[in-house]
Amino acid sequence: MNNQNIVIIDYDAGNVQSVKYALERIGISAELSDDVDKITKADKVIFPGVGEAAWAMKMLQKNGLDELIPQLKQPVLGICLGMQLMCESSEESHTKGLGIFPVKVKRFTNERKVPHMGWNQLENLSGDLFSGISPNEYAYFVHSFYVPDASGTVASCDYIRNFSASLQRDNFYACQFHPEKSGAVGVKVLENFINL
Repeated sequence: MNNQNIVIIDYDAGNVQSVKYALERIGISAELSDDVDKITKADKVIFPGVGEAAWAMKMLQKNGLDELIPQLKQPVLGICLGMQLMCESSEESHTKGLGIFPVKVKRFTNERKVPHMGWNQLENLSGDLFSGISPNEYAYFVHSFYVPDASGTVASCDYIRNFSASLQRDNFYACQFHPEKSGAVGVKVLENFINL
């Protein structure tokens, strides 16, 4: 597991250091890079993101990463904004996404406090990322936009409405929650990804 070449995409819009430290805590070293060649040759790719969707897409486009990411053949894990950018589009600044997951990102309405921030339960778990994780375990979320339940949903969460906590399609995996901040559950998700 340890001698894999893991690349975290570094495009000035990611919580890259906290993801790198979370991997180091479980004995995995990863490289931060925006280099197309390095990303293409990696065994696994992690695509984190925090901040605003349109700005993050501009950062991806600067190095051609918007064209590269959907073509990757190895396992790719999108986190938080990374997951949202992997969708068709987002209501945030009417941003066109990478189109990996055929679903549109929506804005939470303000019936309750937005952003959805803190610990919440993961429900309806399926797929490789959640192997060995019990239903209704808690993970850490921070987001004002959500991905509705879709054909690729492998975990859901309920805040204001039911939404996708995780998506999977082919070699693409994604979490709306932050595995790097989700304690033992997050560690297990990262280990499952590395072990794919």
